[in-house]
Amino acid sequence: MPKVLAVDYGKKRVGLAISDEAGTFAFPLTTLEGLNSQALQEALAALLPSKGVGHIVVGLPRNMDGSLGFMAEAIEAFCERLRLTLANTPSLAHISLSLLDERLTSKLAEQSLRAVGKAPSRHKALIDQEAARNLLETYLRQQRGLH
Repeated sequence: MPKVLAVDYGKKRVGLAISDEAGTFAFPLTTLEGLNSQALQEALAALLPSKGVGHIVVGLPRNMDGSLGFMAEAIEAFCERLRLTLANTPSLAHISLSLLDERLTSKLAEQSLRAVGKAPSRHKALIDQEAARNLLETYLRQQRGLH
């Protein structure tokens, strides 16, 4: 089974997490920092084949009332560019992409770091990876029908 890559998109950093082949576990992967839009697309395109990714899930920020968060427009534009990259690259054309509500993933990530004695303010890259892992866990649970 192809792996799933989760993307926690931010203006400064993009956190990534990846599933195992069975789609059971989510693992922090890396944080991409300081990349413009084109460089980010290229970095993802280079990473995907080597990781065996078959699906990408991108966090869509929503407010607690369900309305779209302030980054939603930027994330939707990022996803459209990524969809074009996937469609126009033969080795990546099989990879699908979806958006998933990411409410509270960053807050949960900060709590997880505090629980292991790490200050979130000093480990921003880890927060992004952990937020992506939280997003991926939610996606995998939904795929297994365990909402």
